[in-house]
Amino acid sequence: MPFRPLLSSAVPLFLSMITSMVGGVVFTIALGHHATESLAAFALSMAVLGPATAAVAGSLRGMVPFIAPHRADPAAALPILRDARWLTLTVGTVGAALVACVPLIARVSGTPAEVVEAMGALPWLLALYVLVFASSGGANSVLVALGRSRQVLWSSLTGTVVDIVLTFALVPVMGPSGAGLAMVVSALASTQVSVFCLRRVPGLGRFSQWPGRPRVTEIVRLARVGLPLAGTILIKFGVLAVVTYAAARTGLIGAAAHAVLNSAIGLLFLAALAVAQASVPEVARATTTAEVRRVNRAALILGLSGAGLGGSVLLLFGEWIFRLFTPDAAVQALALSLVPLLVVSTLADAAQAVMGFGLAGLKRSSWSLASFAVAYGLLAVAAHPVAATWGLTGLWVALIGNNVTLVVLQGSGFLRHSARLGDLAPAIPAPPARERAGS
Repeated sequence: MPFRPLLSSAVPLFLSMITSMVGGVVFTIALGHHATESLAAFALSMAVLGPATAAVAGSLRGMVPFIAPHRADPAAALPILRDARWLTLTVGTVGAALVACVPLIARVSGTPAEVVEAMGALPWLLALYVLVFASSGGANSVLVALGRSRQVLWSSLTGTVVDIVLTFALVPVMGPSGAGLAMVVSALASTQVSVFCLRRVPGLGRFSQWPGRPRVTEIVRLARVGLPLAGTILIKFGVLAVVTYAAARTGLIGAAAHAVLNSAIGLLFLAALAVAQASVPEVARATTTAEVRRVNRAALILGLSGAGLGGSVLLLFGEWIFRLFTPDAAVQALALSLVPLLVVSTLADAAQAVMGFGLAGLKRSSWSLASFAVAYGLLAVAAHPVAATWGLTGLWVALIGNNVTLVVLQGSGFLRHSARLGDLAPAIPAPPARERAGS
């Protein structure tokens, strides 16, 4: 089984995710010490920024299965990169417009005036952040697709270092606006490092990477893979927000315990997510059904092993770990009692992620979108009645059921489409060399 290529790609991706999380923790700490209004303003803005950047990230991931087959001839991937820039800039512009409307959304939703005032220039800076993120055109995704995941770590480390330095320098003086400025500068620095690493790939440095005349047909083909991926993330964001509100209805202790468990599951899920992302180019480069399924089995073993290892640590040391999140003994006790359910949910989530990214590698992400619509739709309908009847325990059982449903739906889709590998659309053909060099 192809464990080595998966691990060589997944480990740098995992480390880059960890470093990005560190930056988020630093923002929370700095704003929490600045003022309660500042922390609330930042949290409300991030609630809109998260889906906006997720949509851009999904559209970026959609290019990976188209670029991966050109690993031996990176220059042939340039037209695809240019097409992807058109797509991501379009999605990013829409996302930036939504983020800029955060103060209006906050006022309409009844947010206290002092919190809205505390936002300052933050929404505009976060809108600029989305545009910078989109303008990268998926440089990191291209590096992953071309088998150069280690270089992704450098851009992540650069961004995190800039985040930390500027956060502590600007937030005490500027509050949330300082955090927004730090994010914009960090994104610029990270993007420059990614583009620099991409230019060092043999065959890419001498050609322009910026979009020229849009190739509408090819952009639409990318969108058919990327936009459903973005849609799955948006559905998950939205329904998990519904689950969080349902958890809040169980009481203060239940809401706090759910928040602690969500933080823990985010950490446990990272390893599986990294492996799932690393599997996409390997699936896309496979030429037979047997080879595709061999990659998927290896990714499942690695993803479940990573999630299981993290779950074992939580089962053994959860009492000490949860003390880091909250000093409240009642919250700790409730969270600790639900750890077995959390571990099962994480394992199922890891398996469905591997299957979902396998479908993306086969350019069939629309199946994942339909699966998410069904599973998370049922969860959204059931969340509040389940919480009212069975409390937080019932909610986590429902989350397990949701993830198991996704494993079945996405697994069946993967088996179906991998069996028809010969019928899949070929990668976007490379143009003549003279077109590659054009802008």
